[in-house]
Amino acid sequence: MGEPEQAGNDEGTLISHLLELRDRLLYAIIAVLVVFVPLAIFSEQLYQQLAAPLLASLPEGNQMIVTHPLQAFLTPIKLAFFFAVVIAIPFVLYQIWAFVAPGLYQHEQRMVWPLLVSSSVLFYAGMAFAYFVVFPLVFGFLAQVTPKGVQFTPDIKAYQDFVFTLFFAFGVAFELPVALVLLTRAGIVDPHKLGKKRPYVVLWTFVVAMLLTPPDALSQTLLAIPLLVLFEIGLLVAKRIKPRANDDSEEHESVDLDAELESAMEESATFSGDKRDRKGNKRR
Repeated sequence: MGEPEQAGNDEGTLISHLLELRDRLLYAIIAVLVVFVPLAIFSEQLYQQLAAPLLASLPEGNQMIVTHPLQAFLTPIKLAFFFAVVIAIPFVLYQIWAFVAPGLYQHEQRMVWPLLVSSSVLFYAGMAFAYFVVFPLVFGFLAQVTPKGVQFTPDIKAYQDFVFTLFFAFGVAFELPVALVLLTRAGIVDPHKLGKKRPYVVLWTFVVAMLLTPPDALSQTLLAIPLLVLFEIGLLVAKRIKPRANDDSEEHESVDLDAELESAMEESATFSGDKRDRKGNKRR
């Protein structure tokens, strides 16, 4: 009788988790759509704002071009959807946190909010750095190195794909401090040992920048330098974080100490009771 009831409870729990996951995904999709609708209405103005760094670098009289009939319509709509997802990221991350929070310890739940806020802020900071610092430098450089006899007129879809790549690369790269904190918390990385291997970190930083950015040395360098700064910031924060294994061992030690104290108190009480019984027997 017990086993079928247990199986039914497990099945009911699984179904309830799946229903909750469905609801959380639905909330996230609705949030993206709510942000997407107004952005889609003003998608043309949004694309003009995105193209401003490139247009400012083009030679006088040059413009961007369209090589497919539907690109003039689909490219701004795609841009609006991309920014809708980016703007809704904090709410989407909150839905993920709300789904997994019941399975976390209390001290882990306290860490989630700072991580959610810091990861969102760092991602936006990476995108802002790319737009305001990297784009003008990269497009100005590309416009100047264009060979003579070649007109620099980028295609709007190719430009958007290039921009999306840089946005994603810088947004993810700026998450480095959060990654270091999580790896330190999980006990995978020792920040003190990692700090002693800075030459290797510098080398791998430029390798990662080369993989994340388009194949030009300027954008790679502009990504590698902030990565190194963020690495140092993340290292300082990570050195103040205790690995989870240490917390678990401390909890086990405190539990063992409490058990030993309870056992000692019980033995003392038993010994005192036996002693009183012996004294009573002698008096009789």
